[in-house]
Amino acid sequence: MGILDWFKNRAAHFDPERTSSDMVNSAIEKAISLTNPRLRVLPSYHSHLSPAVETAIDFLLAMVKALPPVRPISAATWAADPALRAFFVAPTDIAGVLGRSDNLRTLFGKFPELDQACFVLGMAFSEQKVLGMALQGDVVHRDVVQTSVSFSDHRAHICGRDESRLRRVVGVEAFEYLLGRALAEIGEERVERQQLEANRALIRARLRLLQQQGPGLGAMFGSPPAARSEQARLEAELLENERQLEGVGDSQSALAMELDCLREVLANPERYLRVVNKQLRLNTLNVVVEASSGELASEVDFSIAELAGPPLVQRAFILAYVARDELPVAPAINFDQAARYL
Repeated sequence: MGILDWFKNRAAHFDPERTSSDMVNSAIEKAISLTNPRLRVLPSYHSHLSPAVETAIDFLLAMVKALPPVRPISAATWAADPALRAFFVAPTDIAGVLGRSDNLRTLFGKFPELDQACFVLGMAFSEQKVLGMALQGDVVHRDVVQTSVSFSDHRAHICGRDESRLRRVVGVEAFEYLLGRALAEIGEERVERQQLEANRALIRARLRLLQQQGPGLGAMFGSPPAARSEQARLEAELLENERQLEGVGDSQSALAMELDCLREVLANPERYLRVVNKQLRLNTLNVVVEASSGELASEVDFSIAELAGPPLVQRAFILAYVARDELPVAPAINFDQAARYL
């Protein structure tokens, strides 16, 4: 199976209900294909990766199961839904986010029988301290330090025909993120080896040049002999370079190192990915209000995903569903306008 084949029918690669041997075997093959297919030459790659892959899958199963159920997204219910009012400044913003989602539009186009579709609404989330007024009992206090939250950069990229498929895709994408982190760490090791090999070639060339400019043809054409101290320095650098390359190992050792790196990432998914469910009591200005306060406020639930990176990424998100008729009509192409740029 080629690399691109793994991205077809991705929902079939992850079962959010249970771990099976087929799913583990498929995940191992996907991990090898997307990092380095040459790892298959190692005779023990499957048994070496199997426990780590099971750990990663169990971690992702628990994460996906803990996500709250899908909730409706609709401009018509914005005023009555405290969560939508917290996430979106105005109901027109909902239509704008949905209209920019090519994936939602493609999904509805591919399945004309669908009345609604599920998706992950991702948002940038920030908290900041502000000074404001707070009601404590019957007394209004001024210049009270409060926490204000905001949601921005709304995106709807991950989609599914129903909630089960959406959770499957979330699990697959999370597994692919872990593979991406492993590939990044493997890449760092590869770069180090390549740099050492390039340095070795450069030192050897310089040393050869110094040796040629000493006795022999160098002396015949009047070139000054190379300083023995410079030659000795380069020889010492070459020995140190070869020592470092021995530490990195030969090509077989390099493959074993890459397999160990992949296993280490999959065996410790919590180092790279963390998802927590969050609940805030917010007033109409998105200011956090204590439960003991008499101020009017509503409970708003969402999840926070933290990706270790680098760079460190933190995004708020919810699982949602939207009716087909909520999706704005795709704008028509203005061919006259486009012709001006030809």
